[in-house]
Amino acid sequence: MRSFHCLCGSLAFFENTQCLSCSKELGWCPVCQNLTSLVAVADKAGHYRCGNAECGSLLVKCHNYAVESVCNRCCAVPDSPEKPPEFCDYCRFNDTVPDLTVPGNRENWRRLEVAKRRLLYTLDLLQLPYGRQEDGVDPPLTFDFKADTTHKPKWWWSMGREERVYTGHAGGKITINVREADTVEREKARVLFQEAHRTVIGHFRHEIAHYYWQMLIEDVAEAEFLKVFGDHKNPGYTEAQTRYYKDGPVPNWETRFVSAYATMHPWEDFAETFATYLDMVSVLDTATHMKVAESCDPTTATLPDMLVRYISLGVVLNEMNRAMGLTDLVPEIFGAPIAAKLQYVHDLVRASKRPTSVAE
Repeated sequence: MRSFHCLCGSLAFFENTQCLSCSKELGWCPVCQNLTSLVAVADKAGHYRCGNAECGSLLVKCHNYAVESVCNRCCAVPDSPEKPPEFCDYCRFNDTVPDLTVPGNRENWRRLEVAKRRLLYTLDLLQLPYGRQEDGVDPPLTFDFKADTTHKPKWWWSMGREERVYTGHAGGKITINVREADTVEREKARVLFQEAHRTVIGHFRHEIAHYYWQMLIEDVAEAEFLKVFGDHKNPGYTEAQTRYYKDGPVPNWETRFVSAYATMHPWEDFAETFATYLDMVSVLDTATHMKVAESCDPTTATLPDMLVRYISLGVVLNEMNRAMGLTDLVPEIFGAPIAAKLQYVHDLVRASKRPTSVAE
């Protein structure tokens, strides 16, 4: 992830909406692809000029920025009489948002949007294909952010399927339970399931992997997948899931899988590996732009070079986290079997690059 600068010269970051030094409003310009100062246009209410001197495009705030305060992106105003889009290039993928009359849901939604923007930024960095149905992309990508429906006065009733929201992916639809944005609830789940990490961005990276399995592998390139991850049809997913929750992960899983959950089924092994690859890309991209020691551009480097740099960074960052009493930033052990799976993902990503973002 890059860092940015306000017109006053102060440092700004991807999630910022206001400069902490001069209080200027900040927003993402889709024309020059920068987080920039927003310069209000005197004779046009709600219109701004991009503060980047080399751009200066006419902008309006995304509805979810101007009205809901959960976004920080803008929409370009077209030269024609046509109105600018209501939603930015990232918010347009939302199909369902939480009930904002419920206390806490707006803040949880904001956290989900922050993670979603980082996910889509990384997909754009890697030039991976994605889009809605109107973009001609199959499967079309959409997001549902929902909460469980509970009946507290009748707590003895068990929840029906229609009342419980399961985080997951189906046919391009990524559903995230807003509970995952609740810091306390998420930490409880992390401890319960004995996970090294359980983060909001982690859920997005895992579920987008299932999206790409359907787009890039299913009925297209399953033979190579079988060689690396095993037969996803035998045992079936339901049988594998039941066995996993009954018996737990296979012994010594750390040498062959990036997580315990990856041992459940080849689909989950791929999703966890793909998510780990996105973790690595994001960390290396940030380290490169922040000029942390030797740089490694994840958009051009080989997988072996990326692993060497990521492991080296992991040793340092893990020790820093331990010094602060935090969990390891890089918990994985990258033995040969795991490296082979990451190489598969790396090759898949490079082979699937698109020239520009569908959303741009």
